[in-house]
Amino acid sequence: MASLPILTVLEQSQVSPPPDTLGDKSLQLTFFDFFWLRSPPINNLFFYELPITRSQFTETVVPNIKHSLSITLKHFYPFVGKLVVYPAPTKKPEICYVEGDSVAVTFAECNLDLNELTGNHPRNCDKFYDLVPILGESTRLSDCIKIPLFSVQVTLFPNQGIAIGITNHHCLGDASTRFCFLKAWTSIARSGNNDESFLANGTRPLYDRIIKYPMLDEAYLKRAKVESFNEDYVTQSLAGPSDKLRATFILTRAVINQLKDRVLAQLPTLEYVSSFTVACAYIWSCIAKSRNDKLQLFGFPIDRRARMKPPIPTAYFGNCVGGCAAIAKTNLLIGKEGFITAAKLIGENLHKTLTDYKDGVLKDDMESFNDLVSEGMPTTMTWVSGTPKLRFYDMDFGWGKPKKLETVSIDHNGAISINSCKESNEDLEIGVCISATQMEDFVHIFDDGLKAYL
Repeated sequence: MASLPILTVLEQSQVSPPPDTLGDKSLQLTFFDFFWLRSPPINNLFFYELPITRSQFTETVVPNIKHSLSITLKHFYPFVGKLVVYPAPTKKPEICYVEGDSVAVTFAECNLDLNELTGNHPRNCDKFYDLVPILGESTRLSDCIKIPLFSVQVTLFPNQGIAIGITNHHCLGDASTRFCFLKAWTSIARSGNNDESFLANGTRPLYDRIIKYPMLDEAYLKRAKVESFNEDYVTQSLAGPSDKLRATFILTRAVINQLKDRVLAQLPTLEYVSSFTVACAYIWSCIAKSRNDKLQLFGFPIDRRARMKPPIPTAYFGNCVGGCAAIAKTNLLIGKEGFITAAKLIGENLHKTLTDYKDGVLKDDMESFNDLVSEGMPTTMTWVSGTPKLRFYDMDFGWGKPKKLETVSIDHNGAISINSCKESNEDLEIGVCISATQMEDFVHIFDDGLKAYL
């Protein structure tokens, strides 16, 4: 007997802003956005406990999602627009919205176990891919290519709950922009599908292009090879089969404080001994021990809004993040003092990154990266996706806070995700996606390391 399909599509819709509320619009991009032109999309999943039937889902959840999203798009028009890339670097990429543009929204039903998917234990990555939407097909014209930027999938687990999957091109914005959009959307959905509460209390996006560095624009467009973009751009998507597992590891506030105390006891003058940096240092040391490589790199994003000169408002729409990275020989990270070494390198490089200004802007990330790897390219590069400063667990559509968050796009590139936990924003949860054989070693290394350090 043939097995039942994991996913059944119930409805495929196109959602637009309310008619005659916007008019045609365009948003110029900056070098912060150009950096991500060829990057894979971001895929996030929000799981909610909601024991409803298919009929309840189609009668209540489906219309609510579509209506609230439509109203939200009125205030966040780039989410429904298209990324337009021209073959000449003299005409910069932009996001264009034309009246009638829409976001693809899929409603589906899944027969998997929601409790299994939302656990912290190692789970097959394949099981998550059907729950995240893909971006629509690009349109190639003679003078440009137009790329969809955002899509949504809402999946019912009958009598268990709902998963909301969102996919966005990274040029649309960073985590802060995505957070502001989701905060507005959930506020509108809770308020009965009107935007009065959002307008009174929410944060409206700032579309003014106040970041102006023409030389960096030119340099980043050259690296993106926009001349050949129309011919060779491919929208990447996640697909199985995969031998990878994903798991979530928790560092509680008590554990983090003990790790910080250990670092400060040995490195009392080290800058930036924060919860985030010691968590990164500990994870980096665990990764090094689980992989037999010669050279390791660990990097993470930095929101530059408050760190630009002059500072940029927090409501700025788009990308405004830079990177910070540290590099080390593996043997320095796997010894008895591996965690301390990792904390020292991360703290020192973070201090250098945040104080290294040139003409009012932090140093060119690619220039910094090239300096870092001048003596050799690391065999393992681990990047952090997300930030614990943004409370994505507060995204309540009217069904309560999410039961679990998953950053599925870390499967693309071996990154890890870091978020604050649902129960306490002082605890951190780290998402890791690695092969099954590596996962078994990593679990033991993570647990045994904490026993040794604490």
